[in-house]
Amino acid sequence: MEFGVATFVTDEGIAPARLGEALEERGFASLFVAEHTHIPVSRESRWPESDELPRKYYRTFDPFVTLTAAAVVTERIRLGTGILLLVERDPITTAKEIASLDHVSAGRVAVGIGAGWNLEEMRNHGTDPKTRMTLLRERVQAMKEIWAKDQAEHHGTFVNFDPIFCWPKPVQRPHPPIVVGGNGPKALDRTLEYGDCWMPTYGLGSEEIARRIAELERRAMEAGRGRVPVSVYAVPGEREAVARLADAGVDQVLFDLPTLPAEETYQTLDELAAVARSFTA
Repeated sequence: MEFGVATFVTDEGIAPARLGEALEERGFASLFVAEHTHIPVSRESRWPESDELPRKYYRTFDPFVTLTAAAVVTERIRLGTGILLLVERDPITTAKEIASLDHVSAGRVAVGIGAGWNLEEMRNHGTDPKTRMTLLRERVQAMKEIWAKDQAEHHGTFVNFDPIFCWPKPVQRPHPPIVVGGNGPKALDRTLEYGDCWMPTYGLGSEEIARRIAELERRAMEAGRGRVPVSVYAVPGEREAVARLADAGVDQVLFDLPTLPAEETYQTLDELAAVARSFTA
């Protein structure tokens, strides 16, 4: 089992390059960063149980800026989006950004994608929440076409373009792994249709994660695919939590790293690394 972190990188926390260096120095396998372009002020954009969202939700850096900064000071850690809100992004531009980062990092990108939960946020981007899952599928399919073909085209309900030239192509072939985020009942369907890895959140529960891993393995075998790896997002830094996920058959644990200044982040990473070492020693 591998260990990485999932975090919100903002202007109020540790700088991206220093975070990347700190993770690699401590032997972590990956860094996954969250994305929100903005958070609408209205009540609809808040959690039901809270008056307002934490500041980190509306202060995040652009994920590709963050991961590029981490890429140039590291050699080993995988650099992932967790998650990229693809329903709020142009697929042609995003395909170029991902392929460019894959070159800068020498093939270390993982593309964690999802449709998001903040309905007003996506509406601000012109996305109808009712059709966001279809839009997500088409944008993933369009990016795969761009990465795979010299003259790429896509003709769908929401994404439609005639043949185009678009370089660079990713270092990883046919493309960086598509990590499908989500706890919902259709998450495995999306993973099997166009994903390479499934990424639920820890909040789904270790027993339910274990049940769905068994289902994912069975369905992948029936579809003629190899085993589909599973990473769990936002795991608390507790040995008992990790042990339950290990028993469930999880491939990678992404610890929930708070958004803190550098010195506090280093201390937290030391504590998380100690938990990880207890499973890898």
